[in-house]
Amino acid sequence: MIARVLAAMLLVVSGPQFLVFEPQASVGVKNIVLISGDEEYRSEESLPQLAKILATRHGFRCTVLFAVNPDGAVNPNRLDNIPGLEALDHADLMIILTRFRDLPDEQMQHIVDYVEAGKPVIGLRTATHAFAFKTHTKYAKYSWNDPSGGFGRTVLGETWIKHHGQHGKQSTRGIPVKESHPVLAGIQAGDIWSKTDVYETKLPLPGDSLPLVYGQVLSGMNRDDIPVNGAVNDAMMPIAWVRSYHGGRVFTSTLGTSEDLLVEGNRRLFVNACYWALGLEKRIRPGMDVSLVGEYHPHAFGFGEFLKGRTVEQFR
Repeated sequence: MIARVLAAMLLVVSGPQFLVFEPQASVGVKNIVLISGDEEYRSEESLPQLAKILATRHGFRCTVLFAVNPDGAVNPNRLDNIPGLEALDHADLMIILTRFRDLPDEQMQHIVDYVEAGKPVIGLRTATHAFAFKTHTKYAKYSWNDPSGGFGRTVLGETWIKHHGQHGKQSTRGIPVKESHPVLAGIQAGDIWSKTDVYETKLPLPGDSLPLVYGQVLSGMNRDDIPVNGAVNDAMMPIAWVRSYHGGRVFTSTLGTSEDLLVEGNRRLFVNACYWALGLEKRIRPGMDVSLVGEYHPHAFGFGEFLKGRTVEQFR
């Protein structure tokens, strides 16, 4: 009840600047905050759809945040403004897909407080290089290129290094590891595929990181293309792993383009990860409903390709 009242208050204060998706049930609901803000992979399209799946199919209350202009138009190229981050103060899970954000201190403070409290985190694709502080330097240690590895390596397990394969020319087939893990429930070899390429990681991943899925580089951008021969697949990189940070559960995947949600295996991976991160892994079932909600026609990844002049509400 308290969480519902807080959500309503947030809507009154800044409703036009972010979206809230309410579940039908209201007892024991977990609050998930999804933070978009990248110039390339259309997180402003994918995270509302993921939120709808989580709310409609699984009963989570989801708040989706966006990079916006002062006039309220969604603009992924706006690096220094993501309204609504105060929603993290009452969140049970943070899902982040941002890229090189330079957020003002008062906005970043909510992320820092959440993460350093050891609460669950899911980082997707460019979240490995979520922040690049140039103007606002109070939280410079979270920058992707900090000597510590910043938010990416310290919290998620890796920062940005480089593409492993040819970006925009070679796609990725997910190869689940043999070990059983709740996040992989219902996922078989070949279920995970993405038009995005593999990111390089420094192995072994730090701390208690456990790779769950490795990325096999394919020769083209189609799901049935053959794997590339040679070194790029002789040393496959993890594209999904779990770890802990300050005792909180962390799931990271370098998947994350908006078109990834068109693939059922990818959706299942993300939904399972939410349950696991929240400590609800006993509720995961191999056949859980992860189907899309409503119409979903995502745009291909690419810089400058976002839908210009759209308000937050138009992404509902």
